[in-house]
Amino acid sequence: QVQLVESGGGLVQPGGSLRLTCAASGTIFSIYAMDWYRQAPGKQRELVARITSGGTTDYADSVKGRFTISRDNAKNTMYLQMNSLKPEDTAVYYCHADLHSTYRAAYWGQGTQVTVSS
Repeated sequence: QVQLVESGGGLVQPGGSLRLTCAASGTIFSIYAMDWYRQAPGKQRELVARITSGGTTDYADSVKGRFTISRDNAKNTMYLQMNSLKPEDTAVYYCHADLHSTYRAAYWGQGTQVTVSS
């Protein structure tokens, strides 16, 4: 059984930083693209950043220059370094991965709350 577990969320002041971690565990043969999504209250879930197995990255315009996505393939772990946080970054952040366990499928983590407030 595959699990994605996020950690690192919390309360931070505007301008502050947080680092989110997503750890994948279970029977995993390959992890393809990994993504961070977020969902603010009353809004649709949106893609924040994506990283391919080869390390190619892509970001939502709203976070470019402030957030950095990375991954450690040996540890089946993905990170999101968030700097210069703004109140509008407040949301539940979800890890998403396209991976091959007993079959290829997409998996979601349970989410971690990020609150940016003074």
